Amino acid sequence: METQLFSERVQIERKQFFFDFKENANGRFLKITEEVGGHRDTIIIPASGLPLFRETIDRVMIANS
Repeated sequence: METQLFSERVQIERKQFFFDFKENANGRFLKITEEVGGHRDTIIIPASGLPLFRETIDRVMIANS
């Protein structure tokens, strides 16, 4: 059983991204799903890894500026 804590959809060009923050018996996690042309790929990040994930995205943003 999973509990949905947060959900948001983001459209970027022809891709849709779904950000679902959930909780189950194993803990909290972020599920990121990318959908392109009916095909979906998903990654799951445990809540304990979100600070490191964010730091990495921040470094990518700095490198892109």
